[in-house]
Amino acid sequence: MTVPPDPAPPLPGPLRLNDRAPDFTARTTMGQRSLSDYRGRWLLLFSHPADFTPVCTSEFVALARQAEAFAALECDLLALSVDSLYAHLAWLKDIHDRFGVTVPFPIIEDPSMAIGQAYGMIDPTAPDSATVRATYVLDPQGVVRAISWYPMNVGRSVEELLRLVTALQAAEQAGASAPEGWRLGAPLLEPAAVTLDQALSHSSDAGSWYYRERKP
Repeated sequence: MTVPPDPAPPLPGPLRLNDRAPDFTARTTMGQRSLSDYRGRWLLLFSHPADFTPVCTSEFVALARQAEAFAALECDLLALSVDSLYAHLAWLKDIHDRFGVTVPFPIIEDPSMAIGQAYGMIDPTAPDSATVRATYVLDPQGVVRAISWYPMNVGRSVEELLRLVTALQAAEQAGASAPEGWRLGAPLLEPAAVTLDQALSHSSDAGSWYYRERKP
């Protein structure tokens, strides 16, 4: 009797919110980096489709110009694409020469696509290996707190990424929630009641039992 071979282990699924981001070690434009190097700080890990492309260039110029704003939030920046280290270096030099901007954060080379696939940065339906504009916000424990995907032909908003990190930090610190369009200094929202007793205990003068602002 022929014994059938063991089935292949299932491929890891895409990362979800509150997953622990998989660790890695890779070459970057600033030397070798591991994800674990960033423990204790927030991290914006993001992929771009390719070096020397117009939309990616616009994003990197904007991110470089706002790097100090992210640093003020104790949030580091770490980029990735499947291009080689030497392509990254040539592109960053060209950005410096053309725009007068020095990109102050590392770019990972991922030619084997190992990291991109582990993080779900490569669309399995795409006709090539270019990564989508995937963005992951990791907290100081390396847990995924936010995920966004943009198509190749639309750039991300750096202002919105800053707002997102700020809102995540404020909501966590206060044990509250950030409403639509929340900005630093605006009221957060109290948790909604989850029992009838809690709902009845809230005075209508303080707002609805399910929508109550917390004054800054």
